[in-house]
Amino acid sequence: MQIRNVKKLDLLHRVPENPVITVEDIPFRANTVFNGTPVATDDGVYLLLRIEGQHGYSFFALARSTDGLNFTIDEKPVMLPAKEGPFAKYETKGIEDPRITILEGTCYVVYTAVGLCGSRIALAKTEDYVNYERIAIISEPGNKDGILFPRKIGGRYARLDRPIGLGVGSMWVSYSPDLINWGDSQVIISPRSGYWDNFRVGASVTPIETEEGWLEIYHGVKMTSAGPIYRIGVVLLDLDDPSKVIKQGAQPILSPREDYERIGDIGNVCFACGAVTDDDGNMKIYYGAADTSICIATCTLDQLLNEAF
Repeated sequence: MQIRNVKKLDLLHRVPENPVITVEDIPFRANTVFNGTPVATDDGVYLLLRIEGQHGYSFFALARSTDGLNFTIDEKPVMLPAKEGPFAKYETKGIEDPRITILEGTCYVVYTAVGLCGSRIALAKTEDYVNYERIAIISEPGNKDGILFPRKIGGRYARLDRPIGLGVGSMWVSYSPDLINWGDSQVIISPRSGYWDNFRVGASVTPIETEEGWLEIYHGVKMTSAGPIYRIGVVLLDLDDPSKVIKQGAQPILSPREDYERIGDIGNVCFACGAVTDDDGNMKIYYGAADTSICIATCTLDQLLNEAF
């Protein structure tokens, strides 16, 4: 597919290989693939993918790449909704949107457990990216977009999440002494009237620690008469108190423009789901496009800090 000249319209640059993963790349029957969380390993970049099977609920599969661009997907899913035990009743409608954080040498996965009573945030961990140990359900109903910070803040674990209150989806920060019991929740940013994120906002990428603050790449939703539009933006948070916003981008850094972003199971969606940064500050930002594929956009960390606000 020929990429049109959209460089002047978006800060992020789409790679010409987009989309890099589609349902045709999945080695088993599935409906769609989207919102995969990346992690840099000694073997390259792994992506924990959200796959929607033909039966209608979501589960996770693993994709592997030596260059972060060309992926092969394991022959079988690596994590399915629990069918028995204490997690089963909260995952009857699937598991969604995994987010990986390496914290104190352990790979943790925060994901959304979807059951008959709604969405809740859950926590698991893995040592090999193939086998996952569930730890706890860590939120009340009506919460999703949970992501752990990569280190403790003020002696406590911290996370971003997006509870729904009075129909409003805002980004919050919460704290925990043990990764299981969470509280001291404080709102960070809310939808902005008149802006591109006037309907809902939520965390998308594991917070990136910089000298200027925690850089969070988030998704914002604008509601229109034709339905929602999902875009990608940035906010910079205080290192010692992430509830304090240092600055927030007035414009999105990526908007759905290409056909693969505008047409799919859910049209008009660019949904960031993780980033990998090399030693020179070059970033690959992975995003779900139209809830139908995985795509990559690039920039540098300095660009985001200097040009996105």
